Amino acid sequence: MTTPRLGFFTRLLDDASPVDRYRNAIAQFVRAEELGFDTAWVAQHHFHRDEGGLPSPFVLLAQAAAKTSRIVLATGIVTLPLEAPLRVAEDAAVLWLLSEGRLEVGIGSGGTSSSFPPFGHDPADRSAIYAAHKQTLLRALNGEVLTSDGGALYPPAPQLADTLWEATFSASGAERIGREGHGLMLSRTQPRTEYTGHGSAVDQVAIVQAYTSALPDDVEPRIMASRSVLVTDTEADTARWRAEGIARSLPSLQAQGLVIPADADELELAAYLDLHIGTSDQVLATLHDDPILPLATDIVFQPHPVDPPHEVVLRSLELTTDRVAPELGWVPATALATAG
Repeated sequence: MTTPRLGFFTRLLDDASPVDRYRNAIAQFVRAEELGFDTAWVAQHHFHRDEGGLPSPFVLLAQAAAKTSRIVLATGIVTLPLEAPLRVAEDAAVLWLLSEGRLEVGIGSGGTSSSFPPFGHDPADRSAIYAAHKQTLLRALNGEVLTSDGGALYPPAPQLADTLWEATFSASGAERIGREGHGLMLSRTQPRTEYTGHGSAVDQVAIVQAYTSALPDDVEPRIMASRSVLVTDTEADTARWRAEGIARSLPSLQAQGLVIPADADELELAAYLDLHIGTSDQVLATLHDDPILPLATDIVFQPHPVDPPHEVVLRSLELTTDRVAPELGWVPATALATAG
């Protein structure tokens, strides 16, 4: 199997001012590149500072492109129903050129219903809007004529269409993504309606199977597995950040009506919440049974929902490349180039 790419993903949710969130993210991307990470991802969110800190991903990634030279920059995701798809194509095309081809575009239908009305949309229409906007985006990226006098996307960036990723939580969505030959983005955790005491990665097996079964014969699978990972130096750090991750996760579960057993301990809760927090040995132990990672072409780690201070994230990046990622099959690009 092809060696997986290693990625770092941020929702820019550290406890800091907006400008410091942006500066920290760029510094983390720079450090990730130095450590050998292959990709760096950002999420787009609107209005809610505690859900996501970045409404304009292409702007931040342009600055990141200027500060880096090798790492691939990616959106995970652009909330396409809330965007003008031709502007997405134009911004992505300019960034693709400025970054010398180091851009991949991930799109999705979005999650926060309250963000739709300010943009003039009913959240009930998100699927239809997404499908229409995606069609327009692809027409532009593929160089089709868009105006009555022969105008097309400028600057042209036909290679960008081949980088397109789509996010989904369902097997039916994955089947459609596979049929269209795009990359499949899997979330760090799956929505669930009851407490099981174990993680949700097993629920993604059917999603991957639906995707790979639908792929055209001449298209290689691209499967991005995002996981909540924070690697620590000590047991004390593990206990602190595990408790923080659980505390930040439980309110959303309770809002969905999920009942958490009173006797569930922290290890069980962390497993159920798909939190991989601990020393290298501990993180590897919890990732060992993940059935998706051996299938993934892209393994992407994010510090959410812990979202610890900047220096903690930087240390986790170092510990990740030191041992965790290599034991999952990752080989640094520099080593691959030497071997080649």
